[in-house]
Amino acid sequence: MLSPQLYRRVIPAGATVGRWRAPDRWVMRRFDWPAEGRLRGSILFQAGRGDVFEKYLETLAHWHAEGWSVTAFDWRGQGGSGRCSLDAHVGHVDRFSLYIDDFEQFWRAWHVGAAEPRVAVGHSMGGHLVLRAMAERAIAPDAAVLVAPMLGLNSPIGTGLGEWGARLFGRIGDPARRAWRGNEIPATTETRQALLTHDNDRYQDEIYWQKSQPDLLLGPPSWRWLAEAFASTRAMRRDPRLGEMRVPTLMLVADRDKLVSARAAVRVAAKLPDVRLVRFGKECAHEILREVDPVRNRALGEIDSFLGARLRGGE
Repeated sequence: MLSPQLYRRVIPAGATVGRWRAPDRWVMRRFDWPAEGRLRGSILFQAGRGDVFEKYLETLAHWHAEGWSVTAFDWRGQGGSGRCSLDAHVGHVDRFSLYIDDFEQFWRAWHVGAAEPRVAVGHSMGGHLVLRAMAERAIAPDAAVLVAPMLGLNSPIGTGLGEWGARLFGRIGDPARRAWRGNEIPATTETRQALLTHDNDRYQDEIYWQKSQPDLLLGPPSWRWLAEAFASTRAMRRDPRLGEMRVPTLMLVADRDKLVSARAAVRVAAKLPDVRLVRFGKECAHEILREVDPVRNRALGEIDSFLGARLRGGE
């Protein structure tokens, strides 16, 4: 079997890139890579805002080599799942509940043929939506892994003012227009790479895919997306259903994350009845699974150990 690293810029021969149609006829781009040999179970991996599954091929290859069948799909409004804004470079959605509706319907269809145990893994916005979907009982995985979950946004003016401002600017103009010009967050002197990862080669993998498939490239969020993100994360932090969740959950948090709030994630973790919280320090930026080898290997080791210990057939 080839090293997982060799898959970073190529779709594996055994994988398929296809389409899935939501009940409202919206077409989603999906990735499926069935396990070969001994089957440990199935992983549904969901990436963050503006992401595409190609960015995580190296990680998906790691799980595949461990015996997992892996699946992913691009969220509505990004990647190969079509745009919700007339500007193809703006990440827009009218309401976050659309994401949950899509996730629930995809999970139901995927669940039918997915071998047990079934695991939901989400990075950033994907981590938020995995947790929200579990709280709303839209999905019922056997275990969940939340990687740098978006449970609070790092706003230069604070979350309260940030949400108020996003709603205000969404009302006085086109809510689907871009909230800022570039980078991942406004009012920062740091480069986009510095916000995401210390590993230049892995950062360049993303640039490679953007140049190879320009239609996958997405820029800043819309004012509506931003307002919805503030509202959804605020509601998630206060959701009393967190204390009722029994899904074994692993949460990986980067304490120096400058895109999402590590403090909010830690506080949410404290409300979950069955959670393992693993924290990373200054060596780690937002994209934990695309960081330098010592960080990434530790993260993958934590995930492997967690799933092996908590799941029947996962060892």
